[in-house]
Amino acid sequence: MEFKDRNREVQDLSRKISSKQKQVIIIYGRRRIGKTALALHIAKDEKYIYYLARETQNLDKFYNMCAKKVPEILDLKKDYQILFKYLRNKVNVIIIDEFQNLILEDKEILSIFQYIIDILLPDSSLKLILLGSSISLMTKNVLDHSSPLYARNDVSLKLTPIKFYDLKAFFPNKSLEEIIEIYGFADGIPYYLNMIKGNFWEWLSTEFKSTTSFLKDEIDFIIRYEFKNARRYKQILEAIAFGKTTPNAIANYINLNTTQISKYLSQLIEIEFIHREIPITDKIPSRNGRYFLRDNFLSFWFRLIYNNLSSLEEGILSIDEIKLNYSNYLGHIFENVAKQFLIKIDAFKFSKIGRWWWKDHEIDLVAFSPTSKNAYLIECKWKEKVNAKQIVMLLANKSQLIRYSGKYKQKDHTYIVFAKTFSQKIIEFNGREVYCFDLKDMEEKLWEKI
Repeated sequence: MEFKDRNREVQDLSRKISSKQKQVIIIYGRRRIGKTALALHIAKDEKYIYYLARETQNLDKFYNMCAKKVPEILDLKKDYQILFKYLRNKVNVIIIDEFQNLILEDKEILSIFQYIIDILLPDSSLKLILLGSSISLMTKNVLDHSSPLYARNDVSLKLTPIKFYDLKAFFPNKSLEEIIEIYGFADGIPYYLNMIKGNFWEWLSTEFKSTTSFLKDEIDFIIRYEFKNARRYKQILEAIAFGKTTPNAIANYINLNTTQISKYLSQLIEIEFIHREIPITDKIPSRNGRYFLRDNFLSFWFRLIYNNLSSLEEGILSIDEIKLNYSNYLGHIFENVAKQFLIKIDAFKFSKIGRWWWKDHEIDLVAFSPTSKNAYLIECKWKEKVNAKQIVMLLANKSQLIRYSGKYKQKDHTYIVFAKTFSQKIIEFNGREVYCFDLKDMEEKLWEKI
């Protein structure tokens, strides 16, 4: 796998790998995010052992894997401590993937690895890399202060999706519009991005017709380490994907008692499938929270695939059905693109940016700094021939409802409108500045140096 945006991670980890001292490196994050590929990439020039932990018999399997690289291991007893004591001077790197499986098989493994790290490795140059796809298990059992392994790592790296503006490295010949369409499907998740070849819609159509399409079982594959019975959680994810963002709305959508919904939402937050947002101007804590899916692939699958699984299984799901609803689906995706665009170009000064709502009134994005009198009201329309003046008039009316806290409770608003294309652009409204960005403008500013 070519690392197109992981340059910083590769550089930082490569320095650790080249160190003459022992290093304990923990890399965790959701499935498909690129943990294994990153670890193997930084270890490629070293003598390393890679072991993918399974659900059972891990000591036997680890022993056999080590023997393939260091045959004299076969003369030793099957014991983690004995194996590491011998291997610490025989190999440079040991990678244990899906480390949470060792924990699930035997809780004592944490104390065993505590001994290995504290007693056996300090006088060696061995690099131990532990990878985990279960964010909850890795957080609770490895990184939490109650864990025997707490504070014993030299590096703790949580891999997150690639930023939107870095997707150009994956698709250098595609237009911004095409990349946004891909982003709505794949988010910034390397596994999905690397699957897409040629025209996105042609590739997806071929995937629909494949008898082995990964789309059929992908969600179950992603969440199987987190929940034994995923049915209720999938219902909640579907509800959120369809815009049911409050606890009451979610509970009503899935016919669940409202008092029961909190525990499910908390667990989904813990494994980072969803997150809770409050209006960007609200103080923490706030009761005015809403729930949103954390990545676009989850949104795509629950909005456009989940209810069509039977058709997908039969190979009759039409790409035209997806295209029919895709522009509407991309509306919220475009908001996130605009948010990342504003952060990337650094032309507007703000320290907070996010959604705003009050009762039935909403603004896609509000950006401001608590210590500044200036603020930006931002609307995003994934449409052609947008009339910017009409959009700004609506924003101006909503602006009167916003309440800022702190010294600058009344702010001077600048308006920013994003659209695929405009029928009319404006540069001011009632004496306030207006900025209009269509796809052409965005493409020039995002990738002008490429």
